[in-house]
Amino acid sequence: MSEAAQKEKGSATLLAIAIFKLVKCVLLILVGIGAIRMLHRDIGDVVEHWINILRVDPDNHLVHRIISKILAVTPGQLKALSIGTFFYAAILGTEGVGLLLRKHWAEYFTVISTAVFIPLEIYEIAKHVSIAKIIVFLVNVAIVVYLIMRIRNRKRAESQSEPPRSAEAPVEA
Repeated sequence: MSEAAQKEKGSATLLAIAIFKLVKCVLLILVGIGAIRMLHRDIGDVVEHWINILRVDPDNHLVHRIISKILAVTPGQLKALSIGTFFYAAILGTEGVGLLLRKHWAEYFTVISTAVFIPLEIYEIAKHVSIAKIIVFLVNVAIVVYLIMRIRNRKRAESQSEPPRSAEAPVEA
């Protein structure tokens, strides 16, 4: 593959990662807004409304468990959820915009902020395996590996293009 084709493929991959991060950012902002809106409403009424809209059987074992967990959420937990989602959305937004602008710092930032959650993802998979958790885990590992390889290749190219430095300092007359 030619160097131009590799660069174009790398740009498309970087663009895809940036868009992925920005989509997650927007979704988290919506979750945070939803959590704030729930602070001043009766959660039971909201759950009943959505059960009716979705035509879900509230006597279903799985649905009943989910409803029980939702109804147990306290206002303090909703505040914490909204703060946490807005904070994480800010991180994802920073990553996404930085990657869109092709900033090198964004690649490092994305590697660190994505890799830091991989142990938690492994724990969550071990606790309860699901296809969604495995897919998220694999996508995040792929992002980290891709960006590390991209950083290494750039560093290697930069070091090869630099003129060799003389071991001795120039002597002035």
